[in-house]
Amino acid sequence: MPRGAAFAIVVLFLINILNFYDRNVAGALVEPMRKEFHLTDTQVGLLGTAFTILYAIIGVPLGRVADVWSRKRLLAGGMAIWGLLTALAAVVTSYGGLMVSRLGVGVGEAACAPAGTSWIGDLVPPTKRARALALFMLGVPVGGALSYFFSGPIAQAYGWRTAMVIAALPAFLLLPVLATLHEPARGASEGHAHGSSSASMFSVLRIPTLWWIIASGALVNFNMYAVGTFMPALLGRIHGLKVGPAGIATGILYITGGVLGGLTAGWIGDRIIHKRKNGRLVAAALISLAGAPFAYFGAMQPKGALIAAVALWTVAYGTLNSYYGLVYSSIQDIVAPAQRGATMALYFMAMYLCGASFGPLLTGRLSDHFARQAAQLAGSATITDAARAIGLQQAMLAVPVMSALLGLVLFMGSRTIAKDMTRRDAAAQAKAA
Repeated sequence: MPRGAAFAIVVLFLINILNFYDRNVAGALVEPMRKEFHLTDTQVGLLGTAFTILYAIIGVPLGRVADVWSRKRLLAGGMAIWGLLTALAAVVTSYGGLMVSRLGVGVGEAACAPAGTSWIGDLVPPTKRARALALFMLGVPVGGALSYFFSGPIAQAYGWRTAMVIAALPAFLLLPVLATLHEPARGASEGHAHGSSSASMFSVLRIPTLWWIIASGALVNFNMYAVGTFMPALLGRIHGLKVGPAGIATGILYITGGVLGGLTAGWIGDRIIHKRKNGRLVAAALISLAGAPFAYFGAMQPKGALIAAVALWTVAYGTLNSYYGLVYSSIQDIVAPAQRGATMALYFMAMYLCGASFGPLLTGRLSDHFARQAAQLAGSATITDAARAIGLQQAMLAVPVMSALLGLVLFMGSRTIAKDMTRRDAAAQAKAA
């Protein structure tokens, strides 16, 4: 790796931690916000859905910008925007104001993944990218865990608005550190520099494996956002935890399962690529399938089985988080360096519009539907807290179903990736000649 690469990766990792801290803070604070604004679970889910739709759409032009402009400046601008809009939630007085705040966070955070993953791709050679990208994407569980660890207890002690302000502050501490980094030339880790691509950013859609990877992204993000939005609420309703302990329990789940799953997957990915070109996607498929029964039994644990529920969900979440190092490195194996930002943006648009946007909303709607059924069966004219608990528990069974589908889609992608890698290498050699 070039000089300073390790430090740059660590800084980008810290930025991604903050990215997911601020993204998950709304999930950590669901219950106090729901009670203050008298929201249904569908409205709670809509907050996440609106965020992801705008995030996905705005990410496409920002991905193209990441391929032709300074990634450092793009990322710095995104951080400033999402920090300010996270803090804005502290002064909202309505559901509409809360929605505006979360939409603004989505605009800022849309710059992070295209800029960060493209940057890392130019710092690390192909055979070591799974671990580097797995480290970067540990921002998902670590950022989520820290958000749940701190936001829940802070909200319980000082109110959810204070928790929002504290979530916003680190962005402005990391901005000066980002400014010190040296941005590498595009294609630097490939052995020769690449200029900006003259091809259409949509030309990557001619790569067969990318379609399978896009479909897998929709499935994994459905699960990640359903879990992120409703896990504290599930632990509170089924197992009787208040907002603080529910946040801590979710944080333990995130950081334990996420870090172990991510690091293990990165290690597997960089070892298996020496043996078979499709090894990363095969491993991702098997791990995803293995996680489905853990999610099922985690959701179905009865009141009083808190430890078992958290342990099972920890394993399930770990298998979901293993996705990033294995699949993101596979994306970089099949596209040219000068198209990485645009490719990631297109991938994110599809995975968020078709997956993350439905995860919270559909889970919320299912929860409300099953809660009404439970109330009717109990002979109640109103939806009681007990009915809400049953409704959410049944709605979370969507997670294991999606995990099983995810494994199938990744296996299909593993059948085409070897040819796409060969085609990409041949094109690079022809261009170099």
